[in-house]
Amino acid sequence: MDGRTVVDTLDRTPVASRPTTLRASVRPGELLLSEVDSDQQTSVDLPDDLFYLAVAPYIEKTHDCYFHSLTTCRGELAGRTMHVTITERGTGKVLVDTDTTTFDNGFIGFWLPSGIDATITIAYEEYTATTDISTGPDDPTCLTTMRLERTT
Repeated sequence: MDGRTVVDTLDRTPVASRPTTLRASVRPGELLLSEVDSDQQTSVDLPDDLFYLAVAPYIEKTHDCYFHSLTTCRGELAGRTMHVTITERGTGKVLVDTDTTTFDNGFIGFWLPSGIDATITIAYEEYTATTDISTGPDDPTCLTTMRLERTT
């Protein structure tokens, strides 16, 4: 499998079925793979023109994260349907405008163009959150700071 396929497959794999001895960390431009008790890492290239952003919106609890771990990161809201809009700042181009369901790990993942600044808005039931994101070589691939606030 290529790097993008590995990312998509692992993020969509039910938590109970994920390999427990594998570590998989998404970085801008690469996927780092290693075994839990090993210092050796394998780097798998990700598309140069795309950036994978994993988002775990939350209401009550979250965790600090910078580079998304496909095998250990867990979000609060697994299996929930949300509406997500991602708009490129400056141009106003809508990159994402869809209903989606969070994966078993509580995340939703998006392949976005590399090197952009954008705004993401998530709506879930009577809650919403909006924040700015960037997809540059030093930007985080894991967004766990979107606290959903009650809008009614």
